[in-house]
Order: sequence, then C-alpha cells, then structure tokens
Amino acid sequence: MCDHKKMVVLWIVTVGLLSVRVSGRGELYERIGYFWHITDIHYDGHFNSYQDVRKGCWRPSYDGSSNMRGQRGPLSQYGDYSCDSTWELIESAAKMMMTRQNENVEFVLWTGDALSHHASRHLKEDRQLEMIQNVTDLLRKTFSSQFVFPALGHDDPSARKQLGKMWSQWLPTDAMKFFEQGGYYYIERKTQKLQIVVLNTNLMKRQDEDDEEASNQWDWLEKVLEKFKRNNEVVYLVGHIPPGSDERHKGLTAPSHIMYKDYHNKRYIKLIRKYHAIIVGQFYGHLHSDTFRVLYSENNGRPISWAMLAPSVTPKRTHDGPNNPGLRIYKFDKYSGQVFDYTQYYLDLSTANSNGKADWVVEYNFSTYYGINDITPLNLHTLADKFTQETAADNGVFNKYYRANSVRIHTKATTNCDDTCAHTHYCAITRVDYDEHEQCLKIAVGALSSSSSLVFLGVKLKLTSVCFIGLVICKMFW
Repeated sequence: MCDHKKMVVLWIVTVGLLSVRVSGRGELYERIGYFWHITDIHYDGHFNSYQDVRKGCWRPSYDGSSNMRGQRGPLSQYGDYSCDSTWELIESAAKMMMTRQNENVEFVLWTGDALSHHASRHLKEDRQLEMIQNVTDLLRKTFSSQFVFPALGHDDPSARKQLGKMWSQWLPTDAMKFFEQGGYYYIERKTQKLQIVVLNTNLMKRQDEDDEEASNQWDWLEKVLEKFKRNNEVVYLVGHIPPGSDERHKGLTAPSHIMYKDYHNKRYIKLIRKYHAIIVGQFYGHLHSDTFRVLYSENNGRPISWAMLAPSVTPKRTHDGPNNPGLRIYKFDKYSGQVFDYTQYYLDLSTANSNGKADWVVEYNFSTYYGINDITPLNLHTLADKFTQETAADNGVFNKYYRANSVRIHTKATTNCDDTCAHTHYCAITRVDYDEHEQCLKIAVGALSSSSSLVFLGVKLKLTSVCFIGLVICKMFW
C-alpha cells in the first residue's frame, strides 16, 4: 500500500513537472516574434519611367583626372554592382519577404535612404516624393498586416510633412506630430513592454552644437527615455546613420569615416550609458555593410549595449567596393525585446542577372554562424575579441565575419585583408568614441596577438604590451 501511494505521488509530481515544462515552453513560444529590417533601398528610377530597366543607370566613371562624373551605362535586369537598385530588384526583395509572413512578423524597421544617390542630388522634390511613394506602396502591399516604421535617411527628401502624410497608415497621430516637427518619433505599444524610438540621425551631422533642431531632438529623446524608464518599459533605438566610424575605412580617423559630429557622437554614447538598462537593441543602416557595435560602461569597461548594422538592398557602395543585396529578419521576445537571433538573406546579383531570376537565399543564421545563442553586449564583445586572437590568415571567426561584412563579395584572399585590416574592424566595433577609436588604430597589431589573458569583471580580456580594459588604455609590464 505504501509503495502504491509512493507511486501515485511520484506520478503526480512527474506529471506536474511535465505540465510546468510544457506550459513554460508554450509561454515562451507565445512570446517569440519576428521583425524585418530593410535599409538603403536606393531606388534608381531616373531612367525607369517606363519600367525599362535596361535603359541604364548613373554610374561613376573617370575622365583621366581626379574628377569623377556621372555617366549612363547599360544595366542588367536586377542591376549592377556600380549602380543603385532597379525596380525589379526591389520587387524581388518584396516578394521574398512576403513568403515569410507566416513567421509571426510583428513589424518592419525601414531605416532610410529610399532614393538613389543620383536622385537625391539631382531630381526635383516632387519626383523624389513620387519615387518614395512607389516604394511605400510596395511595402504597404507586402506588409498589409504589419506596421512599417520608417526612419529618415540622408538621401531622403526633407519634406517631412509630405512624407508624414505618405506614412500616415503606419504612424499614430502623436508620432506624426513629432515626425513632421523634427523627423523623429516614438511608437508607444500600449499592451507591450517593448517600445520603439525612431531617430532623425541626419541631425547628428549638424556641426553647430547649438543647432535648434538637433538640440530639440536630444531634449525630446531624454524625456522619452526617462518616461519609459519610469514606466519600467524597454526600448529599441532605430535610425539610419549609426554612431562611431566606418569599419571599412583605411588609415586613421578622418572626417569622411566618422558618422556623427563629435559632439553628437559623445552625447549619444553618454545617453546610452545612462539608459542602457532599458535600451535592449539599436538598429541602423547607412554603411551598406553587415557589422555591429559594442558600447561599454565608462566606470568599469563592462559591455553594456550593442547596435546592429544591417547591409543594404542596393549593391552599390560609395567606396571600398560593392555588396550583394541583403535583407534581415530578427527573432525576438515580443515582450522583453530580447533579440535571440537573426537570419540574413542575400541575392547573388551576378547569378540573378545571368539566370534572369532573383533567388534570394539564406546567407547565414547568426546563432549557428557564430555559435552564439543570444545577442547580448557580452556575447558580441566576446565575438569581437576573437577577431584579434589569431592572425587574420588563421582566424576562422574573423574570416566568417569579413565575408558577411560585404554580403559575400569580399574575402580575405580577394582583398588581402591582413592583421591591420582585422584590427581596423575590431576598433570600429569596440571603440565608438572617436578619440578612443583613433588610439585603437595606432596600436601595433602585433601587440594584440599575445596569448596572455585576464578575467576582468567576468570578461576574459587579453593582456598585451599595450591593452584595453573597457575603454581605458593601459600599459602592462611582464
């Protein structure tokens, strides 16, 4: 009898544990959602009035001097590596994203630069708005059940009132008011803990520290973050231009390599440090490259925040070579905002033009590609740290990152990416402040290859003749 009772109790406990596990998994499943990040479409419709993409595009050519001038050149169906996006390329991207609507897509981040580089500089505003309306209509059709949250790019027109009306289906009244006023807004999701703040990063390039529009955005942003902190909510920061420096640049820091003006860059870093506990993700475009940034505490050098930079739809890049077109979908916790993973899609442009068919395929899945379960500041810090642990010739982790950085255009072999190249990427990723970035670039690459290490605040850091602990440069003697 006693044995029977014990068996019954054991059965009840076992079933109870299984129920808890099943319930827990069910709750976790319910919390999982997805969102798309698309950026830098750069639609070249200048010679596209009659949908004849073979008419050509504006591409750079040289006249034998140092001057560069725009020339028309023949164009394949899905574009060219020296051209911005054809309508066929953009449509193919939309069709691919539409096939993933059964994946519980919550929303879409569209981080700016809808227009080609040429259109943004040479077409009249009414024609620019017409082109953006075409892209908007396509996205509205593609994501008929989701909200698309647009951010202004530096190649988008400044007609905020007209753009606000164009995007009124996606932006609530309060968001519209802020957007028309300054090009920034926030989406307050009443039933969710996760809120979305969209910045006008064009204002970060204003030279004058007292610029009224830029100052208004900073004051507004601080109030919004303070409100969300008070309400125990979390935030995604979304914008076009990221903070910090271009990881593909050559040489020491120069004006063309930095994203924000120094004053705004420093203020951005200060704000992230102050509100890092509620900022659970930052998402940017602009550089047309696949990379990320890690920000650290000023006091102890602990990694506290991260930013993801998604590659562009356009294959064109203004310097250091092109990219294949790319699109990205994130997997996240709908309530806490925790990003678990993402899948990067790409189109091999040469193959698409040869076959006359755009086959967008998975380039990689972040978790399996890098062996990282969740996207966290510490995990990304550890990943970046691996870039300098071996020489570039033998560093499989960096080689993976470098191939993804240009969406399978560049490889170490084709571009001769040596230790200095790997170190340049490392500095851009881990040194968002310009002064610290410049100091990082000056460090001899050989100093980073030491195998000595130290566990500092739970983070394994290398100790070399010259080393970094967080953001403090220190000398070590052995």
